[in-house]
Formats: sequence, structure tokens, C-alpha cells
Amino acid sequence: MAGMLWSLALAVFVQEPVSPPVNAALRARDLGLVVGVLAPGPLNAITDVGGVAVGHATIVRGEDVRTGVTVIVPRAGENTYLRKVPAAVYTGNGYGKAAGFTQVQELGEIESPIALTNTLSVGATLEAMVARNLRLPGNEEVRSVNVVVGETNDGWLNDIRGLHVRAVHVDAAWDCAARGPVVEGAVGAGTGTCCFGYKGGIGTSSRVAGRWTVGVLVQTNFGGRLRVDGRPFPPRPLAEENGESEDGSCMIVVATDAPLDARNLRRLAKRALLGLGRTGSVMSNGSGDYVIAFSTYPGNLIEPGAQTRTMTVLANGSMTPLFRAVVEATEESILNALVAARTTRGRDGHEARAIDHELLRRAAKR
Repeated sequence: MAGMLWSLALAVFVQEPVSPPVNAALRARDLGLVVGVLAPGPLNAITDVGGVAVGHATIVRGEDVRTGVTVIVPRAGENTYLRKVPAAVYTGNGYGKAAGFTQVQELGEIESPIALTNTLSVGATLEAMVARNLRLPGNEEVRSVNVVVGETNDGWLNDIRGLHVRAVHVDAAWDCAARGPVVEGAVGAGTGTCCFGYKGGIGTSSRVAGRWTVGVLVQTNFGGRLRVDGRPFPPRPLAEENGESEDGSCMIVVATDAPLDARNLRRLAKRALLGLGRTGSVMSNGSGDYVIAFSTYPGNLIEPGAQTRTMTVLANGSMTPLFRAVVEATEESILNALVAARTTRGRDGHEARAIDHELLRRAAKR
């Protein structure tokens, strides 16, 4: 299949490519929207956390296929199975098909990159991620690997029943995963998603809290009544009349370079949902809202075969700045996803319109 690199090697179009979004580089801060009080990292992205890499494969075919895969690599260039990272998961509302979460919860570690896709492609993505992990040098004798796959349902814009995600797309997203600026909006796992009645997608942000950095990446596909920096935003006209619902899902990936164990990573993951709530989500009955958090702190990596290990762990009393960081970064990630997304037409002529940037500018001035 033909593919082409798009924007800083962080996204690959597999299938027929479409034109890049007109406002691909535009973000919430470009419109004057500054969330919170902490400063972002240099890129204001999850990749501000040392070693983290992100890649997308975007599948656009004909009038009905609008989907893709996003892969987050905790430590680029390393085999995560051989150097696992401390991790935790937290479920806000469990209406979802997340895979691999129970082992992360049980053992407090991640041993593979994280993949995001659409609801009905979790199986295909998981199989492809397992195969890719087994092929890595050093994994020749591996008999079990816990792959983490998250999802949201992009079936309003995408022919989700067609099961269009294949191993080639998963490999493409992993292959182009890179550190640096992250492409946002209607790319990868966010190609066919909607948010607050507008076009949603992938968004990211970061915050610096003292010596440490917290980065967030979201796959937005949920409803509610949008609030911008705590203020109500005009609802999109006729959203409910068009059959749109408050149901949906949001996958939130949190990375930090702070020395956290699984217990405090779970506490950090829990606070990300406050950022989700600040944008107007109520985590409705049919919304799958999940957070997975990990630490890249070099001294706490988990080597295979070790009978004991010594960790450096941030004290409980030092966690509050990180809690603030993850709340602010999650809120801004969602706004960045909305700002970067462009109007998309998909299955059965359904259309998700981009949010009005001028209205956002006015909201910022208020």
C-alpha cells in the first residue's frame, strides 16, 4: 500500500492520502487560550518527557473509511519488554474495550508500547502489537507479552464494521514514532472521532512542575457541554437534532519523568479525569474513560530476571505539583485536539465540523 510521510515524520497516511489539515500547526495557545498556571515544556507535548515517542497511521479511503492507529513508545529506541517502566491505570467509566489493563494494574508495569485505535479494531491491533514485540531482538524466547490497546468508537464517521485496521497500519504507526512535535487533530486514532459535537481527534500538552515534567496525550471522542477555561462555550447548533449523543470515550495517556511507583502513578492518573471534567465531560453512561500513566525515570526501570530491585520514589507530600500538572495538561490536550481538527465528512455523508476558531479567540479574550 502506498504511504507518505506527513509533518515531522510523526504521521503516516496509509491508503489514499488526504490533504493535511489547513490548521495542522494551530493550537489552543495560538488562539490566546492559556490553561492553568504552570508552564508547558518546550514542545507542550507528551514528548517533552524524555524518551517518549509518538507515531500515527491515518487510514482514509473513499467516502466511508476514516480511522487509524496511534502508538506511544515510553522510551524510544529501547525494547520495553526488556526494560519495563512503572505504570498504573485508572478507569473513570468502564464502558470500553481496553486490552491489557488488568496486568498493568496487577504488576504495576508496562512491557510494550501503547496503541490506540477504534473499538472494533482492538483485536487486530493487539495481534499486530504482539507480533511486533515478538520480533524485537532479545525477545526470541518470549512466550507471553502484555500489550496495552485503548480505543474509542469512531463509527459515526468511519465504516467501523469494515474492520479496516490491519497489521501494516500498526507497524506504520510504530515505525514512524518519534520524539519531537506531535501531529494533532484528525490523525491516527483520532481520524474519525468527534468531541462535544465538533470534530475531535488527538491532542497533547505538557507541564513543568519543579524538576519534573508531566505530558499527556488524549484520543477525544466524547460529548457534553464544552467549557473553555471554566466558561461555557456556545454549543454547536443542531448537534442533538443530528442524533449526536453525550456518550463516547476518551483515552488519556500520561507520561512523567518523575520517580513514581505504581501507587503514585495511579494517583496521578486519577487526577487526569479532573482535567477531562473541566472541559465539560460528565463521563456519561456510554463513555469509556480510561487513563494509563507511566514513569520513564531511568533509575526505576525494571530489568528482567531481577529477584529484588531498589527504587527512588517521590514522597507523597511532593505529589501535589504533579497533580496540578496533569489536570492542566489534560484540559489543554483536549482543547488542542479540538483546535487542530478539521471538518471531516465520512460514512453515509455524516459531517463533523471543526470548532470555530474565532469564537475560541473571543472566549480567550473574555
